[in-house]
Amino acid sequence: METGADAGEPVTGPSALVLATLDSKGPEAAYLAEAIRRAGVRPLVLDLSVFDLPTTTADIPREDVARAAGADPKNLRTLARAEALDVMAKGAALIARRLLDSGELHGVTGLGGSQGTVAGTRVMATLPFGLPKLMVSTMASGNTRPYVGTADIAMLFPVVDLSGLNRFCRSALDNAGHAIAGMARAWQPVRPAAQAEEVAMTMFGSTTPCVTRLATRLREHGIEPVTFHANGVGGRALEEWLGHGEFSGVFDITTTELADELVGGHRSAGPERLEAAGRRGIPQVVAPGALDMVNFGPPHTVPQAFEGRLMHRHNAGTTLMRTTRSENRQLGEWMAEKLNRARGPVGLVLPRRGFSAYDLAGGPFFDPEADAAFVSAVKSGLRPGICVVEVDAHINAPAFADAALDLYLGLRANDA
Repeated sequence: METGADAGEPVTGPSALVLATLDSKGPEAAYLAEAIRRAGVRPLVLDLSVFDLPTTTADIPREDVARAAGADPKNLRTLARAEALDVMAKGAALIARRLLDSGELHGVTGLGGSQGTVAGTRVMATLPFGLPKLMVSTMASGNTRPYVGTADIAMLFPVVDLSGLNRFCRSALDNAGHAIAGMARAWQPVRPAAQAEEVAMTMFGSTTPCVTRLATRLREHGIEPVTFHANGVGGRALEEWLGHGEFSGVFDITTTELADELVGGHRSAGPERLEAAGRRGIPQVVAPGALDMVNFGPPHTVPQAFEGRLMHRHNAGTTLMRTTRSENRQLGEWMAEKLNRARGPVGLVLPRRGFSAYDLAGGPFFDPEADAAFVSAVKSGLRPGICVVEVDAHINAPAFADAALDLYLGLRANDA
């Protein structure tokens, strides 16, 4: 049996947790642990395996992991592999949190195929933002959204399968060991918000000029902007962080994810998008940024049902589809319904000359009638008390950003 984290000279100082199923990835986990040790950080190997015997020793044996989750290690063998790994991930997450709270954890890494990646990233996702997290995974070259979600998890693709040590595998694990060690040595917990006011913002490439100007103007007023990419995952992260009370207000300029949710695009943030700020009761300024488009991947990913619709190739990996008048009308009704439920001050700012960089005179998505369908529906659906400002400008014009800022400052003053 190979030795894992007990090999080599003792290392003091920062430590990194190594997550792996040691019945199938024992030698690889031991090599990664030793690479971390050579980089000057203390590895703590945690065994996520259930069924076969581990092939290397662990600092945190699988029996302890199972018990941490309130399970009998022997009973886990009667479960399906996925169910057993769910239990082990729960136990590992509780152990990782205890290590962190006691000051004994400075980073987390893991390695695996599909099952190991699910378990490892599930543990990582429970840990606070900013704590270094690195998953070495053969799944890292595909769709990583099921593993990363809204957590700050880095993934390293080893190219070869993690099945037996060879020069390719060793090279990838050496890189991973040095990467997590370097991050662990440098890590400092993210500090709570300072005295400066922080507001969240949403941005897309096609609304960047607007949000950039807003950010500049906000800083002039002593307000710190934090921008989220409205690409589906970004919107979900925004809703989560707003729900946790991280921000005092929000400029939800780019609400394009609603169009993907309604029509069936690839960048939906889920049906609860545009609701967390309202539940918290914080000031929010909302705009229809990029609601003129639905996002798909390369052209072959566009469903056949949309054949004949107006498309634009944003880049090699993104195909945009213009929303129709009917869809814009539904989006207006839906947005009004969401904003009507808000407990705090709400303002809606509407650009009358286009919703995105593609929706302007001469642009591929310029369609004033489709935009007007949204404006009419949202205005008629809003309850009294929600301030609506219409700006005779494009969304990326300076005048629009300035109007959005003035609206927010007014809402904030009235809410004080």
